[in-house]
Amino acid sequence: MLISRRNILRLAALGLTGVFASRCGSGYAAGKVRIGVLKFGTVSWELDTIKQHQLDTANGIELDVVNFAGEDATNVALLAGEVDMIVSDWLWVSRQRSSGEDLTLVPYSTAVGAIMVKQDSPVKTVSDLKEKKIGVAGGPIDKSWLLIQAMAKRDFEVDLPTENDIVYGAPPLLAEKAMDGELDAVLNFWHFCARLEANGFRRLVGANEAAKALGATGAVSALGYIFHEKWAQENQAAAIGFVKASAAAKQLLAQSDGEWLRLAPLMRAEGKELEKLRDRYREGIPTRPIAEEEADAAKLYAVLAAVGGEKLVGEAREMAPGTFWSGLTR
Repeated sequence: MLISRRNILRLAALGLTGVFASRCGSGYAAGKVRIGVLKFGTVSWELDTIKQHQLDTANGIELDVVNFAGEDATNVALLAGEVDMIVSDWLWVSRQRSSGEDLTLVPYSTAVGAIMVKQDSPVKTVSDLKEKKIGVAGGPIDKSWLLIQAMAKRDFEVDLPTENDIVYGAPPLLAEKAMDGELDAVLNFWHFCARLEANGFRRLVGANEAAKALGATGAVSALGYIFHEKWAQENQAAAIGFVKASAAAKQLLAQSDGEWLRLAPLMRAEGKELEKLRDRYREGIPTRPIAEEEADAAKLYAVLAAVGGEKLVGEAREMAPGTFWSGLTR
């Protein structure tokens, strides 16, 4: 058996057991899976774990990691067929499906950004953000920013973009400005938030909290492994083999502190920063059945479409069917 009883229990929580039950024999070779990622992105931690422990070959595949300099480049590479898989969010998948592409995704991580303030900041609640200088990574239609905006307006009667001085910028620059005291608060990507936590900051409100306030019943994966349905149909064993390898890597990273020490040079982190990154990564490991995530994502899509409009979602007012891979529910 390639999957231990403990792994099977974990995969059952993800809704994958039925898919794997007929494919647990050893000895098959599913082929190569080419995945395009940002060279220094957080996904590289999981992929490095897969390669280091030969979890790809143990699950019948050869993982070929192709590094890119930016997210747009990975998107183009996937659409052009230069890679089989990338990591991006379900909004992009839905928009592409609504335009005729057959993209779909498998949940990767529920870790999302948060608004961070210094430990001694007078800002204690969302209401205290009025007339403050707030840094926002990801731009004006960033999903986390829009969710927090919607929650703040509904529950606190605070219109964040109009009642504050909003500064958009690159995540590293905004983290630096927050550390230097140039910002009253900063909404950044989850790993930058974790580093800030290790350096005297606290979370004011996270995008996951906003999502639950707006109707989600649990954590929704912000990112997923994305691929073409046609590729998955033609390479089903490879697709399943990759999902199994990913699940095994996540289990190892969830249980082994030593594995994080091994990854420390790649992560460029040590001490408290390494610990915070480890803990926040672990919190972001998806544990819900994919059908539950898909249902909640559809609810959030409606909220985001109302706030972000056509610039964010295009003309489609509802999440496209098939955005989450049906191969995990068959």
